[in-house]
Amino acid sequence: MRIEKIKHLLFIAATALLLPWLPTGCNPEAMYLNDSSARLLFSTDTLSFDTVFTTLGTTTRIVKVYNPYSQPIMLSKVSLMGGEASRFRINTDGNPNLTSLNVEISGHDSIFIFVQANIDPNNATSPFLVRDSIGLQIKGGAMQFIQLTAWGRNAIYHKPDTAGRAYAIDCAGWNHSKPHVILGTARIDSLQTLNLQPGEELHFASNSCLVVRNGGSLVAQGNAAQPVLFTSLRHDGWYSFLPGQWGYIHLSAGSHDNVIDHAVIENGYIGLVVDTNVGANPTLRVSNTVVRHMTEGGIVGRGSWIVGNNLLVYTCGVATLALQYGGRYSIEQSTFANYWRYGSRSNPGVILNNWYVSADGDTVARNLVEATFTNCIIYGSYDKTEVYLEQHPAADFNYRFDNSIVKGGKWNVDPKFVNAEEEDFHLADDSPALGIGYQYNEEE
Repeated sequence: MRIEKIKHLLFIAATALLLPWLPTGCNPEAMYLNDSSARLLFSTDTLSFDTVFTTLGTTTRIVKVYNPYSQPIMLSKVSLMGGEASRFRINTDGNPNLTSLNVEISGHDSIFIFVQANIDPNNATSPFLVRDSIGLQIKGGAMQFIQLTAWGRNAIYHKPDTAGRAYAIDCAGWNHSKPHVILGTARIDSLQTLNLQPGEELHFASNSCLVVRNGGSLVAQGNAAQPVLFTSLRHDGWYSFLPGQWGYIHLSAGSHDNVIDHAVIENGYIGLVVDTNVGANPTLRVSNTVVRHMTEGGIVGRGSWIVGNNLLVYTCGVATLALQYGGRYSIEQSTFANYWRYGSRSNPGVILNNWYVSADGDTVARNLVEATFTNCIIYGSYDKTEVYLEQHPAADFNYRFDNSIVKGGKWNVDPKFVNAEEEDFHLADDSPALGIGYQYNEEE
């Protein structure tokens, strides 16, 4: 038999075998599920965005739309119901249009809808709710909806010029009624004082900083019910506690008489950098304050004068407290608890030294006039002592721990936090630390 004839017969046989599996007739719709009771499944039926500052877009959130049936489904349309007026935007499996037609989902398969929110400013001083929904309709079936919600907030924005240079804040014209968003490096200088009142909020964008210099001062005085908040710009999902989302607060050598009372400083690279003291008073008085979730350090003193009372500093990548280049420090009734959750720790939580390396590469010794810890807890997950003492013999190195629990120190005992892994640093009922601090002394 000729080769060409054999090939022809094999082709006819293969075609005959495939015919039962091909769609019948000329109607491709027959392959899709046709059931008016069919329903899609969603990874969530309500997609909520945390606080969204006006004019600033959100991160992209995702909804998974799942076909639970073995047959493919044809969606006649997927629509953002608010249309062009909506403060949300969607992308349906790669299609950025507000309405997508004839979207196919294979059997037991899924598509993704990507959602963002961008809210226009208004006159509201309190957070306000913005709503919309995504409508999805199976051909021949009922419409299903995914609800979209976002809390919008108006804010005062501080930003650099087009060259990205640092800029001075107008402290005298500061608006106390709305949160403030810091973009880039903002300065307090020219002998100005920025006074922050209870409940005020400063939100920092990525790599943004607040620098106090040239005789300027920062005075942040909140209260127990309304602390002053220094935090990141983003708080959706895991960003609410993610370290490293902004830079630091720098109280430079030119600043003086800085006061922070009842504040929360969180989610940055370093909480407070306090430089060399140049005045007759402490560079910083800080009290009743929480510093947490810092990539590098909580509080860093560099030849400065710091008076601290009733502080809680925790979850820092390197040190909760680093007192460097000498200086003068008095810390009372404070807890430095480092249970870093983003990898292993290779450093103690508290560091003291009395020297630094100059720009010329020379080692310069500076007196550590005082570093006194009274009624404090220094503890954490580091497998060695939580205090590192680094002394240069050419300068004074005066330190003292009074009535304090120090892991690896003279009083090395578990303080028994309620749940350190969950960042609950209240003391358990049987904690050995109960009673050592003045607030526990009922006779006072």
